[in-house]
Amino acid sequence: MKDMKKINLSRKVVEGLPVSGREVVYWDRELSGFGVRVYPTGSRMYLVQTRSKGKSRRITIGRHGLISADQARTEAARVIATIKAGGHPVPFKHGNGTLHEDVGPTIAEVAERFMREHVQVRCGSATEVKYRHLLDRHILPALGNLRLGEIGREQVATLQYRLHEIPHAANQAVALLSHLYKTTEGWGITTEGGNPCRFVRKYPEPGRERFLSEEEFRNLGRALDELEAEGKLSPTAVAAFHLLMLTGCRRNEILTLRWEDVDLEAGEIRLKDAKTGPRPVALSPSAMSVLESLRRDARPDNPWVIASRRGTTRLAGLNRYWGPVRERAGLEDVRIHDLRHSFASRALALGEGLPMIGKLLGHRKMQTTARYAHLAQDSVKEAAERVAESLRADLAGGPG
Repeated sequence: MKDMKKINLSRKVVEGLPVSGREVVYWDRELSGFGVRVYPTGSRMYLVQTRSKGKSRRITIGRHGLISADQARTEAARVIATIKAGGHPVPFKHGNGTLHEDVGPTIAEVAERFMREHVQVRCGSATEVKYRHLLDRHILPALGNLRLGEIGREQVATLQYRLHEIPHAANQAVALLSHLYKTTEGWGITTEGGNPCRFVRKYPEPGRERFLSEEEFRNLGRALDELEAEGKLSPTAVAAFHLLMLTGCRRNEILTLRWEDVDLEAGEIRLKDAKTGPRPVALSPSAMSVLESLRRDARPDNPWVIASRRGTTRLAGLNRYWGPVRERAGLEDVRIHDLRHSFASRALALGEGLPMIGKLLGHRKMQTTARYAHLAQDSVKEAAERVAESLRADLAGGPG
């Protein structure tokens, strides 16, 4: 048995067992296979673990307080004898106690603890929003009422197939569900079948890379100026798009930027809650000019850089503004996030290497920056062509 804490289980002993931050099983010294699980909440559940036909089975007998230690021991002996004889134990009920296969907490219960104890403590706000959306929109409606041990590869594959028309969302949902199972293992909650997501293959996701050309950037800048002049776009929304283009920051990093995080004298902004953790972002003179214009118009009681039209809170989002902007600029296939990709593309075209691009974009892992490797290779080829053409001209003009 995985946990070998063996004691004589009695009412007094069970009630005196310590509570920790993870589930712990204590096994009875006299009746092998009879135990009690102590949860971090303080509740205690009697259980049986034995083997039948080479397969381990763990069965919950009932909650301490609803049944006594003596009743649980008697029932445990009966269940063990029945299973070893090749039979199936008849459900036992006493008060609200019910005999059932031990398959762990429900996905909904695990999800709430995961969000509370893991995501809110270890992850940024953008990750929290993304996980909450995946859970509420896809995972919990399909699997929330099922227990960990009741979910197998078939259920995961069904969840994935429901989202097959949006493969990125399908893969994210399966990855998050797998993350839940791995986290519960760290809490000491395990199921017989283990993580059912490990056998499910990801859907292929078509690569989508879109980088703006110099002409497209000019069209975009002109569209922003025109829409602002026509009163169809607020100055703060225009400023947000300019900052995205001039810094390579993520959308949420700009939208949630506070004035206390802006240091114009040092020429940088300090992101406290970026996706990959706190990081400074160097500001170009153009970006500083945008921020200075915003500061002049900012209300003293509003801490947000990208303020709403009323100026009392921050701008909630940019999607509803982006549609008219890209339509005016003739960029129907361009997403807001492509502005970040274009920042990286321009940096590579100007001769910056991948390590510097990673620093500029705030990548934690080099593999993330490696997606731009083919652009770097293109820059190398262009440089080689320029050098070769220069040499060819010299050679052609040399002495015969």
